[in-house]
Amino acid sequence: MRLKSVFGALLLVLAGAVAYAAPPQPFWGQWARNPAHTSFAGVPAQTGSNIQAKIVYDPFVSEEQVGAYASGDLLVHYQTPLVDGNDVFMECKTGQYTNIRNWQVQTWCENKFSWVNGELQPQWNHISDWKPVPFSADKDGPGWEPVYHAVLTRSAIWVPGFGGSVFKLGRSSGAGPQINPFVGDLDPNKYTVGPLSADSSGNIYYNVMQLDGTAKDPWVVDTPNSWLVKVTAAGAATAVPWASLLPATDTEGNPIPSGTSRCNFRYSTLNLPWPVLNADGSPAPVPQITCGSQRPPVNTAPAIGPDGTIFDISRAALDDYYGYVVAINPNLTPKWAASMREKFTDGCGTATLPPNGAPNGCSAGLSAAFTGVSPPTGRAGDGRVLDDSTSAVVVAPDGSVFYGAYTRYNYAQGHLMHWTNAGQYIPANNDALTGFQFGWDITPGIYPYVNSAGASTYAVILKENHYGDVGSYCNDKKICPPDRTATNPGYPEQYFISSLNPDLTIRWRFQNTNTNSCSYDNKGNLTCTSDHPFGFEWCVNAPGIDSNGNVFANSEDGNLYELDANGHNFNTVFTNLAIGAAYTPLSIGPDGRIYTQNDGIMFVIGN
Repeated sequence: MRLKSVFGALLLVLAGAVAYAAPPQPFWGQWARNPAHTSFAGVPAQTGSNIQAKIVYDPFVSEEQVGAYASGDLLVHYQTPLVDGNDVFMECKTGQYTNIRNWQVQTWCENKFSWVNGELQPQWNHISDWKPVPFSADKDGPGWEPVYHAVLTRSAIWVPGFGGSVFKLGRSSGAGPQINPFVGDLDPNKYTVGPLSADSSGNIYYNVMQLDGTAKDPWVVDTPNSWLVKVTAAGAATAVPWASLLPATDTEGNPIPSGTSRCNFRYSTLNLPWPVLNADGSPAPVPQITCGSQRPPVNTAPAIGPDGTIFDISRAALDDYYGYVVAINPNLTPKWAASMREKFTDGCGTATLPPNGAPNGCSAGLSAAFTGVSPPTGRAGDGRVLDDSTSAVVVAPDGSVFYGAYTRYNYAQGHLMHWTNAGQYIPANNDALTGFQFGWDITPGIYPYVNSAGASTYAVILKENHYGDVGSYCNDKKICPPDRTATNPGYPEQYFISSLNPDLTIRWRFQNTNTNSCSYDNKGNLTCTSDHPFGFEWCVNAPGIDSNGNVFANSEDGNLYELDANGHNFNTVFTNLAIGAAYTPLSIGPDGRIYTQNDGIMFVIGN
């Protein structure tokens, strides 16, 4: 025993020497914490209700909710609070604000704070020249303000810049060079899009999109070019054209369409209800449109697996029904691309929708041979890639990958999708469906644990919003009435945080049943109105999970919810007010503090 103890101590000393030679990664340094995007903190979180700090990072929230398009909602995506040691980094905004259609007039910045004597104190502020892509209300492109998102490495914090560039800032000084991965002057038609990511060696990866600056609306024409950019820790940048990252065919052997290819789209809204039928009750062919070039979405962060494989998302510029999970070798050559097309069989005539011919149901007369088809296409449902979604690839402990795709026909819930590390699609074992019926705008967390049989496994943690204010598959209130519960009581409006097994079967669910919208008045008194009979949406798009399996998620009711490893709510902390919002991430610090967001304010919560 004595010899073993000495030997063990020697191993600890050696391990410490190795750790000293290679300092650990920043604790919560990027989107969903780590290169694999698992949102797993690995430390116990503080589970108290004390709000230790409040930092306003968006001074324009009242203006951002004005107008018919926003209708009182806060349609802005925000950065994850980045935490390492006593330091906290968070985006900020300044300048001016006019309206949602002209969000480029704002100025984005990054603030550093440090915990000093129990207080979160400002250290420096960096003003960036970054601008988001322009607004798009009716076509491909974002209708919610895109995310400005930094990444933290051991030696620097990297923030987005203008024209596809980034800034490499010293963590202590907040100063450093602007790195342009392209030859010549910064191009105003190139945009750094989505959160920046970093691998374990401090190399950073991000997506750049070029738009046609001569077009009146750049979202109705093809994108001229896109790139994946890698910048080494030393600042050497390489921009790889997007087209070179996709192989000629996907993992099922189907050609990946080019920019000029013709692609299937969806039926015309002039021909509702869907699907449009032939005389024999079979779905008619859908119209075709020009695909447009493959490009990255506006708000997605690349993920990096343990072997250095880079995972990204690609979609056709003019047809979001053609989306792919793309695996890229560490040397920036294509590895594989997995299609999201025609994967779901939970459409017409299934429990998802009311009976054919009923409100929110598919066309009467659809042949039983086509049960399960997607109403907009008359074929198996497609995972779609929207520019308003912040969904990113998550790499699981077994090497498989998850992605949350959009689907309109299931009340706009989307689907969570799953592939092997070789890009083979894994159908879900969930009531014979082929994807879990939520995925839109969520990067699910991964909680590794040992099951009752002593085997290592993991849980997949995500929100599961069953929206009640949208029709099932279209925007016509007569064909697709917005009162979901009235027309489909077997699949009503409800809001859950869900824990899934790797095969996407449900381990547990926690339902938000709070009905009260609360806020503080100008005297600091809390007032509440019961106006949400079905509960509130979960507004988290990347949860936090601690070493005990506790799940932390923010809701549109203004609360931070703390759930244990079995899905029981053991603490709730109200922050500022109930507000409809674009989905926001949270993070956990190395000391267990929780960093969450509400109404343009970062709240730090703990013991």
